[in-house]
Amino acid sequence: MNSSSLQTELSGQSGARTMKYLLYLLFLSSLLDGAVAAVSCYNDNGEPVDWFFLYKLPRPRQRPLEDGLRYMYLDSENQDWREGRGSINQSEGAVGRTLEQLYKLGESSEVAYVLYNDQPPRKEKERREESKWRTGYEKGHTKGVVLLDRSQGFWLVHSTPHFPPPLPGEFSYPSSGVHNGQSFLCVTYSYAQFNNISEQVFLNQPDWFNISVPEPFATDCPGLQKLAQEESVKAPWKSQSSLTSLGGTAFISFAKAAQFNDALYHSWVAPALGSDLLVQFWPNSAGVLPSNCSPPQHVLNVQEIGFPPGAGAPPPFSSHVDHSKWCVSEGEAAGAWTCVGDVNRDQGEERRGGGTVCIDNRLVWKSYRQLVQKYSKCED
Repeated sequence: MNSSSLQTELSGQSGARTMKYLLYLLFLSSLLDGAVAAVSCYNDNGEPVDWFFLYKLPRPRQRPLEDGLRYMYLDSENQDWREGRGSINQSEGAVGRTLEQLYKLGESSEVAYVLYNDQPPRKEKERREESKWRTGYEKGHTKGVVLLDRSQGFWLVHSTPHFPPPLPGEFSYPSSGVHNGQSFLCVTYSYAQFNNISEQVFLNQPDWFNISVPEPFATDCPGLQKLAQEESVKAPWKSQSSLTSLGGTAFISFAKAAQFNDALYHSWVAPALGSDLLVQFWPNSAGVLPSNCSPPQHVLNVQEIGFPPGAGAPPPFSSHVDHSKWCVSEGEAAGAWTCVGDVNRDQGEERRGGGTVCIDNRLVWKSYRQLVQKYSKCED
């Protein structure tokens, strides 16, 4: 590494430490004032964090159930994979600590939230079957949680079916999410960012199973209000939105409606980022799209994933046991892009809403790029 690259990397690490300190001061200040801590993503240590990526590992064959609850984790302070503390089903982990806020604050008029999942918790099945968009389109293939108060909040994008539990309730992890790999991206945003976030979520046509949008959230976050009222989306059928985390990190949200009627990655995301993409998705559905080698950008299907040895890393595993949805730039010449989202590369999901959230960060890119052990290459 040259001196310039080293300086940039050290500068980024220093900035991350500063942001951790500022977030922690905000947390302490709210406690000293007798108020509830502002809504935030949380790490495994119970500290507020600007953002985190989490990879729930697949359960190896003939291994105990507990092996399907392990996860790897990185965040804005430590941008390299390390083994998660405990299991994904424990409330002491990053996902559990983050979502515990939902179950503690959900009955308050001081917060707004939406829980959505194209495979909602099983007790919500009847409501899901009765509720149809007025457009007649199938609801989006998208899963996530938005929770915010009047100062800030988080947007959690994930891939786990039947998750999280509806309100009122408490945090738990479904058995249906244990066997396969799953992806999570949580980002903390200021209140002002949720105007755009709400519109992106609305455009995805999500199947929500819990929602609360009291005033003034209904006015400030119109997408959530339209979602609660099950309004129909209107053209344009796609939206690219620049978002900034509470700590100042830039993200790009890509959201499409069913009426976009085209492939998310090779028809839009790859050209928009100007980068060839390696895409991990669930390859077990019908009509899977082959790697796309048409210029100008290639979109290539990941086939095998492997974490670097050590730090509790599992042996390499096939994409066929990985339900996660993410992509990474093949090289970093056009940007060190990493995206976590909703949509699989198959024909059916060209006609469903969904999207992805991307970050241009060299350390995160390195962490994800090294996971790709095999992918379907273009022929010379």
